[in-house]
Amino acid sequence: MRAYGICYDTGFLNKGNSTHEPFDPDRVRRDLRVISDDLRCTAVRITGGDVDRLKVAATHAAVAGLETWICPFTTDLTGDELLVLLAECADHGERLRRGGSEVVIVTGSELSLMNKGFVPGETFIERGKVLAAPGHPLRELLAALPARMNELLARAVAVVRGRFGGKISYASLPFEGVDWTPFDYISTDTGYRYAQIADRFPELIRAFVAQGKAQGKPVAITEFGCATYRGAADAGPRGGDIVVWNEATATPLELNGEYVRDEAEQATTLRELLETFDAEGVDTTFVHAFASYVLRHDPDEPRRDLDLASTGVVKVLEDGTWKPKEAFSMLADYHGRRRSSEETS
Repeated sequence: MRAYGICYDTGFLNKGNSTHEPFDPDRVRRDLRVISDDLRCTAVRITGGDVDRLKVAATHAAVAGLETWICPFTTDLTGDELLVLLAECADHGERLRRGGSEVVIVTGSELSLMNKGFVPGETFIERGKVLAAPGHPLRELLAALPARMNELLARAVAVVRGRFGGKISYASLPFEGVDWTPFDYISTDTGYRYAQIADRFPELIRAFVAQGKAQGKPVAITEFGCATYRGAADAGPRGGDIVVWNEATATPLELNGEYVRDEAEQATTLRELLETFDAEGVDTTFVHAFASYVLRHDPDEPRRDLDLASTGVVKVLEDGTWKPKEAFSMLADYHGRRRSSEETS
C-alpha cells in the first residue's frame, strides 16, 4: 500500500448538532500531530459538514506532514449548496498544495443517501429507511440513480478542477454507479467486512482493485473499521446500530442492551483488513476513525458506555480528552513496520 491513513471527524452536522463538540483548534492540532507521529499514518481524511472546521483541520494536517484528503461529509444539502462548499474546499486545498503539501479533494461522501435529490426523504434517516425497504419501487429508484449522481458529480468535478490543481476523488457507495472517468482515484466508503461477506471479502477487494487497474487508476478504501464490543466484527458497518438516538435532536441516549467491551476484537479486525488491502494492491486506506467524539466512554454505567459502539481507535472521556485503545497500538506498530520495510526496500 502506498498510503496508510485514518479518518478525522470535524463534526457531522444533523438537526443543529455536531458530532465533534467542543471543536478546539488547539486540540485538533495535537490530534493531527498524534496521527502523524504516534500512529505513524501517512495520510488523513478530514471529514465534516462545516467548511471552516474542514479548513482548520486540513491546515493542521498539512503542517503535520500528512497527505490531506479534504472530504466534506454533509447531510441534507441540495446539489447547489454542496457545490458552494466544494468551491471553498478547493480554494483552501489549492493554497495548501501550493505551499508544498500533498492534498486530495474528495467531492463528497455517500451523496445519494446523505444529501437531497436522489432518494425520497427530507432527512438522511428517512432516506435510509427508503433504501432499506425491499420491493420493486426500490429497484426502479436504484436503476435511475447513477445518471442523476453522475450529473451532479460532473458539476462538482468542474467546480473543483477550476480552482484546484491536485488530484480528486469521491467517497462512493456501490449502488451509486459512479463514472470514474473524471477522477484520479476510485474510492469507496464500503471497506467493511461483516459476517455475510467474510468468506469472499478478499475476492471483493480484488475485484475493486481490478476495476481501478482497468481504468489505470489507483483505488482507495476511504472508510473501514470495527466497533469495540464482542461481536462487532460480524456486524461490520452496522456495529453502531446498538446506540439508541433521540431522532429529534440527533443525540445519543444509551445502548440498546448490555455489551462486553472487546478492544482486542477491534484491533484484530483492523489488522486483518489492512493485511487484506495490502495483499490485494489497494493504494490508500483510511481507518474509521481516530475518534468518535459524540460517543463518550463511561466506565461506570454499561448502558451509557457509548464508546462500545464507536469505531474510534481512542476512547473519548466525558471531559473531551481521550485514551488510546488496543487498536491504537496495533495501528502504530503496523504502520511503523510497513514504513520501515518500504524505506529499506
